[in-house]
Amino acid sequence: MLDSLRWLALEVTYLDRAREFYTTRLDLPVERENDTEVVLRAGETEVILRRPKRVPRGGLHTHYAFSAPAEEYDEWWERLEDLDPDEHTFGSARSLYVDDPDGHCVEIGEVGDESEGEGITGIFEVVLEVADLGRAEDFYTDLGFEVTDRGSERRRIRLAGPMDLELWEPQLGLADARGGVHVDLGFGSDDPQPLVDRVRDRACAVESLDGGVRALDPDGHYLTFE
Repeated sequence: MLDSLRWLALEVTYLDRAREFYTTRLDLPVERENDTEVVLRAGETEVILRRPKRVPRGGLHTHYAFSAPAEEYDEWWERLEDLDPDEHTFGSARSLYVDDPDGHCVEIGEVGDESEGEGITGIFEVVLEVADLGRAEDFYTDLGFEVTDRGSERRRIRLAGPMDLELWEPQLGLADARGGVHVDLGFGSDDPQPLVDRVRDRACAVESLDGGVRALDPDGHYLTFE
């Protein structure tokens, strides 16, 4: 069983520029850093800014969504207004979209209230680009994700798990967002080995790690289970 999203890694060109955006614009605290990575905290999830030195690299042009209390949404809009945010409404909840300096589409959505914390409280959605939607659906549902929605053109699927996961065939979504390629995701699991065994025959690679297992999915996304 997957119980949490431990990390999302993003590929960046210049660490100092990306660090400035996420710490100054979004108030994400720095947990640790070195010459190739800056690790930030968003609720229970680490946001890793990574220069491309080795694999796993971190995702390119990844669309993902931060949660924030509904009471703070207007403050976020005013704070990011100079970036010309795009806005969309889902039922009664609003989300704004801006691009970070490396072309990642960052969404901030009204999720929860101030009783759950202030500022950015976590990540509630990640979008992956896939070549074969049916193949990707089978892979991720075998890992425990559940389908909750299918796009009208049958080119995307939304699944529920530790966070919402969207699988997109190549396309432009809201705010011209794209699904990430070679995304590096880390998940918490109480028993990772049997979980990976469910997809071992379809994974491009499986590697045992100290305290966990890493799998490379058929579309080149790295998934680590700890």
